[in-house]
Amino acid sequence: MSIATTTRRVGRQRRLVTGLVITLVVAVVAIVGPWLAPYGENEIVGKPFTMEGSFLGTDYLGQDVWSRVLAGGGSILLTSVFATLLGMVAGIVVGVVAAYAGGWLDETIMRLNDVALAFPQILLALLVLTAVDQPAAWMIVLLVGFSHAPRVARVARGVALGIVSRDFVRSAEALGESRLRVILAEVLPNMNAPLLAEAGLRLTYSIGMVAGIGFLGFAANPGAADWGQMINENRLALLVQPWGVLAPVIVIGIFTVGTNLMADGIAQLAGRGD
Repeated sequence: MSIATTTRRVGRQRRLVTGLVITLVVAVVAIVGPWLAPYGENEIVGKPFTMEGSFLGTDYLGQDVWSRVLAGGGSILLTSVFATLLGMVAGIVVGVVAAYAGGWLDETIMRLNDVALAFPQILLALLVLTAVDQPAAWMIVLLVGFSHAPRVARVARGVALGIVSRDFVRSAEALGESRLRVILAEVLPNMNAPLLAEAGLRLTYSIGMVAGIGFLGFAANPGAADWGQMINENRLALLVQPWGVLAPVIVIGIFTVGTNLMADGIAQLAGRGD
């Protein structure tokens, strides 16, 4: 399929285009926000609970809300992206290996996968985080990423089961291709669309989970601006200065809507196949 044909197909998917635009806008704001912030992320710019000298006023600590919103998205964005990538890679490996191996190995892997699915994501993460003095960013990435892996594995296995029995896979095996090469060259390329849709959905969950971890006080850097931490810090002053809570909530909501629309658009594109 040519690039022009692919571009036309993508352009006809309004959900995909809208979600992609929203996601990119929020991502760009999160990345360049620290350089656009009118004040330092911890600088006092006026009396608390007033709009003096600031677009959204200052929070109950006297910190500029707009500056902290601009500066607080980078950590959530990067952590969510890396956690999603980790969860997707781990889940795809488990799911494809189970589907391709079949038999008792498939059954054993998926039953262990069901056991992992039984644990609540956020509860397992909090259990680990409470055991350390100060969680590092890589630790949050691992916890969120591996919490996604069992669900990705189930999806990947379901998609792979419909591919491993196809004639072109059997032909590659008959030609003496190694199992690894068959998986990389024949199986995975035919799983792109459903896996991309699953990646968009996993990214949505990653954003919510990382923000939730920050809200509960387990952010990697408690002193830095962070959308999840902002909600927790300003919830007691919600009735007096609501923007300290509403601004990060709105941005997180917009970001998750964008990734959801993107995932739905990819799924529709794969389903239509035109």
